[in-house]
Amino acid sequence: MYNVWKTVSRHVILALAFWMPAERRIRLERWLRGREEFRKLGLADAVIVSYGKAGRTWLRVMISRYLKLAYGLRGERLIGFDNFHKQDARVPRLFFTHDNYLRDYTGAGESRRDFRDKRVVLLVRNPQDTAVSQYFQWKFRMRSRKKGLNQYPDDGADVSVHDFVMRPESGLPKILAFMNAWAEEIPQMKEALIVRYEDMRADPIETLRRVVRFLGCPDDDAAVRAAVEYASVENMRKLESEKKFWLSGSRMKAKDESNPDSFKVRRAKVGGYRDYFDDEQIARIDALVAERLSPLYGYDGAAPATARARAEEPRS
Repeated sequence: MYNVWKTVSRHVILALAFWMPAERRIRLERWLRGREEFRKLGLADAVIVSYGKAGRTWLRVMISRYLKLAYGLRGERLIGFDNFHKQDARVPRLFFTHDNYLRDYTGAGESRRDFRDKRVVLLVRNPQDTAVSQYFQWKFRMRSRKKGLNQYPDDGADVSVHDFVMRPESGLPKILAFMNAWAEEIPQMKEALIVRYEDMRADPIETLRRVVRFLGCPDDDAAVRAAVEYASVENMRKLESEKKFWLSGSRMKAKDESNPDSFKVRRAKVGGYRDYFDDEQIARIDALVAERLSPLYGYDGAAPATARARAEEPRS
């Protein structure tokens, strides 16, 4: 009920501020959303942070299914924050965030200091694949309001996938800045676990096992395996088509069922970004990542073993 009230109050405030110039209304809405995120961050037992289209929905479905099986929970909704905790107080309250608005409220700038005292799972994905997936999110799924809030091209803008990916406000430069800011912050985190999308694809059972252990959940191998099977790409596409998670909002609904690119579960292909560019464009895109991205994540070669270990071990 509190979350509903906060959402309604935000819309009421914005409606009363209709007279403001567009730029000021955007700043106000980002501040209000940041205030909501700050409240959840304070109450959360753990935080799942990711850039958009890095595989968060897949991880959320796996975690949700695991928690339902491990704790005997009821219902079809995905974990949203504290809805599972309300059924069983042993279940951690999980704050899922793309880290879009919190700093607009706290004034932390580019620092991620607001998260330092929390148990943080940082989910990352090859930035090239993330950027292309963001293009399809923008083109076929993103709400007009979110485009304005986060500096994406307007509705109907004639932007090619290459131009979108290279666009500083929405493409690779923005993704790389996000990942680099978090790479700098990881050593100062109390407890942090880096999870790569590619590792989830290669070994989802072991990856989910690491995540639930890090979250302080019980070792339940049968629940882990069942959750991974439930969250397979094929089954998630089926669940999306059947509107299985309609109670969880728009995150698992196709915008246009006749268009495969409008589905939340689209291709789930590692390295699939290469399918959308010619050789020269691929070389330019890869060079940008190699030049700018922190080596912590291992996307231009293996991450240093010490850095991987430091990022994966809880900090006391």
